[in-house]
Amino acid sequence: MKISTKGRYALRLMLDLALNDSEKPVRIREIARRQEVSDKYLEQIISVLNKAGFVRSIRGPQGGYLLTRKPEEYTVGMILRLTEGSMSPVDCVGDDALCDRSEECATIIVWQRLNRAINDVIDNITLSDLVDWQLVRNGDYSI
Repeated sequence: MKISTKGRYALRLMLDLALNDSEKPVRIREIARRQEVSDKYLEQIISVLNKAGFVRSIRGPQGGYLLTRKPEEYTVGMILRLTEGSMSPVDCVGDDALCDRSEECATIIVWQRLNRAINDVIDNITLSDLVDWQLVRNGDYSI
């Protein structure tokens, strides 16, 4: 499994919104500049996040985007699954798993354990955790 730039940038975009949440909408152009990513690419990603209700758009000269929830209410898994789809390492495990050999195949145990480990990590890290870690990395405070 490899996370695409779409998933990685969606996570960075959401983190940027959380870090710059001052009740004022944040413009995509500002996020693109800070993240050193194409604003056109971020516009495609923000559209997906907006349709899913993760962010909301404010139109007009003072417009931009805001998170619709508190950072602690988003998990990394929610964001990655929205942009990447299933996070299962192989098709024979996960929500839509269909495998005729699962009863006699020993390798499925490896894939099930790997799937559980991935989900345990991404479903137990929140956007709030990422904000805290970023602030520590910036030297703004220590945890």
